Parts: sequence; structure tokens; C-alpha cells
Amino acid sequence: MSTPASLDRFLTPAHRVLWGAVDDFAAQEIHPRVDRMENTPRRVDRTTPRLLATQRWFGVTVPEDYGGMQAGHVAKTILIHRLARVSGAAAAIFQASLIPIAALLHYGTEEQHDRLLPDVADGSLLLSIAVTEPDHGGHIGGMTTEAAWDGKAWIISGAKAHVGNSHIAGLHVVIARTADAGTRTSRALTAFLVRAGQKGVTLLRHGSKLGLRGFSFGQIRLEKVRIAEHDVLGEVGQGLDIAQSSSVLYGRPNLSALSLGLHEQAVSLTARYVNARPRYTGTLADLGVVRDRLGRMSARTAMTRILTYHAVDMYDRGQPCDDELITAKALGHDLAADTGRDAIELHAANAMDSNSPIERIWRDMQTTYAPAGTGEVQRLRLADSLLQEEADTTASNRIPWSVRHTRTGRRSLPGPTAA
Repeated sequence: MSTPASLDRFLTPAHRVLWGAVDDFAAQEIHPRVDRMENTPRRVDRTTPRLLATQRWFGVTVPEDYGGMQAGHVAKTILIHRLARVSGAAAAIFQASLIPIAALLHYGTEEQHDRLLPDVADGSLLLSIAVTEPDHGGHIGGMTTEAAWDGKAWIISGAKAHVGNSHIAGLHVVIARTADAGTRTSRALTAFLVRAGQKGVTLLRHGSKLGLRGFSFGQIRLEKVRIAEHDVLGEVGQGLDIAQSSSVLYGRPNLSALSLGLHEQAVSLTARYVNARPRYTGTLADLGVVRDRLGRMSARTAMTRILTYHAVDMYDRGQPCDDELITAKALGHDLAADTGRDAIELHAANAMDSNSPIERIWRDMQTTYAPAGTGEVQRLRLADSLLQEEADTTASNRIPWSVRHTRTGRRSLPGPTAA
């Protein structure tokens, strides 16, 4: 598929090369695996990340000095978006490993970068970020996973839930409480680099999920796990900043791109279906009520596409864009959910067939709501920003994450051969 004209202002010629490359890869390598993932819902797909690693796309935002592409967030969005049109699970596997990369890039030491980023860039080391807990969800302040210094090492105990790539990651960025009760959350948490195979780290068995079959987002238990001082990520007490910045700058735009790919595919499948479905002497597409719904679906998709790419283009350009990243995620999901409902209803009873592509797309759509903050959380953040602006029109006390962690060293994207 050629790139939409509405995105011309955001895409370079090299972006278009990448767009075509990922479309070809998804069609040839990912599409043949979709049925297998759907038909084995209790199985973690380990082949897809290996295939993605051959393209070196896990290093899309990693600096060239460490073997990465250093290609920016528009490029990252292209990769997730185009993968999601073919497989939401493949896109989820890819994007979930990129979120902790943000934490490592922004807060890691030079030694940690030298030690870890080359393997991250070539896909031989996948990361996860473990923040959410079984009983506390997105309430980070209620976190009970604790880490205490025993004089030689940090000892971590607790449990984490809904950890993206839980079963295939070789390294987990774990956020734990390191301060006494009563300490403000902003200084009470710390991030640690925890190896998947080390003593005390246990994965709960992967089970069937509503959507994104093949993608693991499970639970990790930590029982007196010893962490050396050099595996503290950032400063002690900086864990909330690490979790929040990774969510805003990578998690939300990543999920916007994933949602966009599913959204577009829902529209495409529905248009094809109503155009081919017999209705008296014509097809369903001849009915005005059906065409009205299709028009609404098309408009939502166009709006979501522009929102998604506009936000990441701002970030690549070094502009303050926290609100745009939040809006793209929150509104992108809402619009996709509306389209998903229309698509299911237009397919009528045929949508209930578990072998129906639209049924898979609809299930996958439901998984983009809660991660990186529910819609309510996103709207609260937007309201906070608006109220702060109205209270003080001359300055803001809060420096946006997109300004604190502006990507530097932008370079041209790879040519056709590299892509």
C-alpha cells in the first residue's frame, strides 16, 4: 500500500522505503503465522520476535554507536502501525520491548549502555518493563513490591502483573518501593535491571487471553531476588519518573500505532465484506444506512492516522508534545472502539465465527484501552495540563517529558537495502 497523502508532511522518502519494507515483511513472514497464533491461545509465540530481530528493527530508536538505527519515533510508529494491520500480536510483541528501551536510553549509565544496548539493537536481548501489580493496577503509589539494601545487594520481593513480553524477555526493568511508608511516591520508588533467569524470578504459566494471542503479558513473582548496585537504573528514588516518562514517550504512542493498524484493518475488512455480501439484486454496500456507517468509519480512521503521526513527528522535532501523545492514545482507542462496534454489527452473525478475521481484530482492539493508562487517566492528565496553563499563562512548573527527553542525533533512515 502506498503512503496516504495526508501523511506527506510527516514522511521522508526513507520513511516510505521503510513503510514498504515492513508491509512486505508482514505479508511474507507474519501473515502465515496468524492462524497458528490464534489456534494455540495458550502458547507464547517465540518465532515472531526472532523474525523481527533479523530486521534489526528492535534498535529503531537506539543510537548508531550501539548498532541501532537511530531512526526516530515516526519510523517506530510506521513499524508498529504496519505490523498491526496484519497481526496485533506481532505489533504488541515489537512495541512492548521498545518501552523499557526508553528507560534504558534515558536513565542508564554509560556502562549499562555499553553492556546492554548492542544486544538490544540486534534483538538478541528483549526487555520488559514491570510496573503494574495484581492488586493495584495503575495505582503506582499503592505498589507493594519492595527492595531493601542489605549492605551488599538490593533484595527485591513482590509480584508484577500484565508485563508485556513477560515470557520472552531476557531482562526486566522492575519498579519497586525502596523508601519507608509515608515517603512521597515521587521519591519512594526505584528501577532495577532484573535478569529473567536469576534465582528468585518466577513466571506464572501463560494462559489464554481475550486478544493478542501469542503475545505474553503475564505475571512475574520475585522472591528475595538479589540485585547488584550496578543494576540500579537511574538514581535510587527515581522509579516513578522512569515509569511515567517511558509510558508517555513510548507506551502511549506505541499503543496509538497499534490501535491505528487494527482500526484500519477493521475498516478494510468491513468495506470488502459489505461490497461482496449479496442483498436482493445488489450488495449490502448499496444500502444508505450501511454507506453512512462506512463513511463514519473512514472519517474516524483518517482522524486517528493524522493524530498518531502528528504527535510523534512533534517529538522527533523536539517540540513539547506530551498532550498530543496522550490525546493520540486516548482518542485513538475511543475512535477505534467505535469503528470496531460498527464493523462487528455490519458483519452481523458472521462476526461471531471464531475463524472470522473481524472477530480477531475486535478482540485485539480491546487490549489497547488499559495499558499506559486508561482513557479516564489520559483525560485527567489533559485536564491537569489545561488547568495548569489557565492558572499560570506565563510559565509552567512542570517540564514536559517530551522536552526533558528530546531525542537527539537525528539521522536519515536506512536506504532500501538496509530496510
